[in-house]
Amino acid sequence: MKLLRSAARAVTLPVMCALAVALTGQGAWSQTARTIRIVAPAAPGGVGDTVARLLGEQIGRAQGQTILIENRTGAGGVIAAEAVSRAAPDGSTMLIISTDTLIPPHLRKVSFDLMTGFEPICYLVSAPTVITVSAASPYRTLGDLVNAARATPGAITMASFGPATAFQIAFEMLKRAADVDMTFLSYPGAAPAINALLGEHVTSAFSSYSTASEQLKAGKLRALATAARARIETLPEVPTVAESGYRDYELDYWLGMLAPAMTPKEKISQLAGWFTAALQAPEFRAKLAPLGLFPVGMCGADFAALLRKQYGDFGRVIREANIKAE
Repeated sequence: MKLLRSAARAVTLPVMCALAVALTGQGAWSQTARTIRIVAPAAPGGVGDTVARLLGEQIGRAQGQTILIENRTGAGGVIAAEAVSRAAPDGSTMLIISTDTLIPPHLRKVSFDLMTGFEPICYLVSAPTVITVSAASPYRTLGDLVNAARATPGAITMASFGPATAFQIAFEMLKRAADVDMTFLSYPGAAPAINALLGEHVTSAFSSYSTASEQLKAGKLRALATAARARIETLPEVPTVAESGYRDYELDYWLGMLAPAMTPKEKISQLAGWFTAALQAPEFRAKLAPLGLFPVGMCGADFAALLRKQYGDFGRVIREANIKAE
């Protein structure tokens, strides 16, 4: 920076203009960039916070850019989203979100429009979900579970994190796709839901793969299906819900990044480039694996289309199932 200031005193305005044109792209922004702030709705140690910090470290090493993580918890992510929606649209502030971020605007009045108040950057990582039963359960496929629910309406229970979470919405979507009556049992987290299943207090559980993975490996649980569009890399034998006979069913659980609306396209593009490069780095991918996370790197218009579709789908299910915020 001292060299640039010295040069500025010595050159004429036309030469300065030429320098400004030459210093475009990543080099120019890195010369003048302020510290970048990623606002995380999750508390320190949560999955969103962890991914944000891993990305910040990776990008810091690769790009020489300082990235700080700011935790703003509360109101289901609304407090963090409101803060970022009001931030200057200059590329220095971003919001890491999850699938659950799409829910609060359907349940309460918020001061931002999730679809127009932000610029989608990238769908970063997938956190696959699984429907599981106890290893002692007679149900070996999702079809078996659904048939039992059809034979005994309301008797088949499914535990998960809730209420008013993506897991409850996924459950309601499954009920509608299969046209059966099952009972959703809400727990304060995915781990307590899995514990209830291990104790055979519930018939089945809907959780993230990472929460159930150790019990699956130990043979204490059996995975019937995954809700995502593709099979889980580490459970290649477990079909998707769509493959199990419900063709249009799909619910990805993901983490993504947004910027305030009106952030310049060139900065969105640069940030997307940084994120996709980080996601492809072997050392970064190795850190994701133990968390049960898988890199995706869907950016720009494709990510925006996914947001619009899921936002609309969630709103419809919330209204139909009369899901309420606590």
